Amino acid sequence: MKRPLQGHYVKVATAGEAFRAFVPALLPPQPPVDWTPELRGRFDAALLALGRLDAITDLLPNAGLVLYSFVRKEAVLSSMIEGTQSSLADLMLFELDEQPGVPVEDAREVSRYVAALEHGLVRLRGGFPLSLRLIREVHEVLLGQGRGARLTPGAFRRSQVWIGGTRPGNAQFVPPPPNELDECLKHFERFLHDQPESTPPLVKAALAHVQFETIHPFLDGNGRVGRLLIALQFAADGLLREPLLYVSLHFKEHRSTYYDLLNRVRLTGEWEVWLEFFADAVLASATEAAASARRLVELVSADARRIEGLGRATASALAIHRALQRQPISTAMSLGAATGLTAATVNKSLAHLEKLGIVAELTRRQRGRVFAYTQYGAILNEKMGLP
Repeated sequence: MKRPLQGHYVKVATAGEAFRAFVPALLPPQPPVDWTPELRGRFDAALLALGRLDAITDLLPNAGLVLYSFVRKEAVLSSMIEGTQSSLADLMLFELDEQPGVPVEDAREVSRYVAALEHGLVRLRGGFPLSLRLIREVHEVLLGQGRGARLTPGAFRRSQVWIGGTRPGNAQFVPPPPNELDECLKHFERFLHDQPESTPPLVKAALAHVQFETIHPFLDGNGRVGRLLIALQFAADGLLREPLLYVSLHFKEHRSTYYDLLNRVRLTGEWEVWLEFFADAVLASATEAAASARRLVELVSADARRIEGLGRATASALAIHRALQRQPISTAMSLGAATGLTAATVNKSLAHLEKLGIVAELTRRQRGRVFAYTQYGAILNEKMGLP
């Protein structure tokens, strides 16, 4: 359904030029979303897939280990959408204080994404509501270090921003001016809290994502915070107990469509088309995540059975194997810290795992050797677009 412009333009005059900035209409959309049988069917399928993914939490013997990697996969994918080139391996090397294969700042940005998500989830689990204050906190963690630190982390902008072009006058899109932000954000927060009316959680996440990106409340990091908001809202509204979903996989694979639909909603009010895309993203990502989790469990079980044939070396090798499930790229030193095993025992266990073809050394040096759980990492890296 096509609607009128989903908001209005205001004229802004600066010392250099005059331009128009867009102020979005309040949510929910008016007229209401046209829930055709096809659109309802897509959301029903997405909800079913989310339920299956959530159930994985109970079925996995080591759910926390899989979660560790899945959170990092979402961080890498979301950052890739913004142009960051860090791979999952680069992030894990950075977390080990090893030199990644990309500029350190790229890996640091992805690491901050992980920290921001974890901060938000801890706050929610402690009873803090999903709110503007929490969004500012998450933004502060995300941009608190590195090249984003100068862009007022944790504070809503007090100057104009724009998307595309070299200035507001030739930009592709100009979000609301600073003097309109407070009103926009007040109503945005009310919508998150089901005011003026209750909205089903999955629909709310889809609508809120567009609204947040349109408001663009920060000087930088809006895209990443907007995608973080999806995970936080799923947790706050009980759709997923753990952030196993890496929805940025679908957004990255269909990046041009993703951005095009965000703009089309603003200009022509085609919320239904966006909702179809969002439901498909959740369905595809949840299905992919559940399948990957099951394959990881099958791989781990098969490898553990092989390790059990090592005789007296079995216990220590299994301990190293378990630690590698949490961090598929590790140093001998970090594995020792994780398991409490001596350096000599760690090295002997790694030698056994290398002979079994489970682990491969990435370095060829006497000290600070880096090892990878190769098949585990290969499953995590599928469809990532980088090694």
